[in-house]
Amino acid sequence: MSPPAYQWAIPVGVVGVPVGLYVTFILLGAFPFFQRHFLYAHRLNTLFWHDINKPEYWGFARNQVTAFSLNTVDGQTIYSWHILPLPTYLKHEHKLQAQQPGFSDDITKTASFRLLKDDPEARLVIYFHGNAGHIAQGYRPESYHTLTDSSRYHVLAIDYRGFGKSTGTPSETGLLHDGAAAVDWAMHVAGIPASRIIIMGQSLGTAVTSAVGEHFALQGIEFAGIILIAGFSSLPTLLSSYAAAGFIPVLSPLRAIPPLLRFFQSFIVDKWKSADRLAHVVSLTQTRLRLTFIHAKNDIEIPCHESDKLFKSAAGATLHEELDDDKFSSWKEKRTLQRDDGTFIATANAEPDITIREELVPYGGHNEVMMSAAVSLAVMRSFGLDAE
Repeated sequence: MSPPAYQWAIPVGVVGVPVGLYVTFILLGAFPFFQRHFLYAHRLNTLFWHDINKPEYWGFARNQVTAFSLNTVDGQTIYSWHILPLPTYLKHEHKLQAQQPGFSDDITKTASFRLLKDDPEARLVIYFHGNAGHIAQGYRPESYHTLTDSSRYHVLAIDYRGFGKSTGTPSETGLLHDGAAAVDWAMHVAGIPASRIIIMGQSLGTAVTSAVGEHFALQGIEFAGIILIAGFSSLPTLLSSYAAAGFIPVLSPLRAIPPLLRFFQSFIVDKWKSADRLAHVVSLTQTRLRLTFIHAKNDIEIPCHESDKLFKSAAGATLHEELDDDKFSSWKEKRTLQRDDGTFIATANAEPDITIREELVPYGGHNEVMMSAAVSLAVMRSFGLDAE
């Protein structure tokens, strides 16, 4: 005797609702408008109750942070923070306390800007954050504190177009323009040479960093360092294993059906091919390159093997032969310091003066890894402090 129909209703519903939602999500994601909202999540922010023109809320000293805007080549206005290092702030505290707080319509007239521009030894970290939120959301202020509280490094952080108070709508080309505008401002307005600038990104920001690095490498411009934290090789590759918030799958359920996976990957409009871009940066290097990848072993959003792919592509560009996966693994093993907790440091050196370093740290997850000592040490190495 067959069970009553109502006994099947609950199991079917339990399975059918999530499947239906997933199919709807995938179909909507095929349209660029929805896809970019899913990818960048730029509308998810706390501007309703946080005034990002008052950085003191996040523990910064009065006028340690100057909020201002950058202009891009395509006419967008990009909201930015210039963050002074506390040791510099301490020396000029009286002058900075007297500065008008809040958003600056002309940052070049501020005392904080002069402390950057007039210092012939000033070093600057340009910081590209991940998706969602705004310049001061979540862990980001704490990561700025990590970089500036006890160092002499200035930080320039931006909100990409469509994020926070910035104008426009995000896209791959657009975010490249935003990142390039930050570098152009640093070099041509603040007067900081590329040799004293590090470009650094986390998550989505690693893709922006890679694109910006390639953009300027094509012009023969080499930075003090390029640092990627929790990076990924390309967006189509990432989405085949990515889980939003650590548990919401994107394309990973389709991996069992490769043709279907490739079909949906073909609809991805912003490819963000960081592995290819970094290999190009390496091949264009004429003088010096410090390229660092940092990933946490317990990152549940972007798996740490994505940084392995970035290392392979970048380090592979220094070789004069094509190595398959097995040969490259053997080559890398000879250049790797393995730790007993399963983490490691791999270092590849090449001519003219190229150092490519991958570090897997045990903790930090996807976001808190930004506060890891590994990040601060990477900044120091990029600026050559390990050679002093």
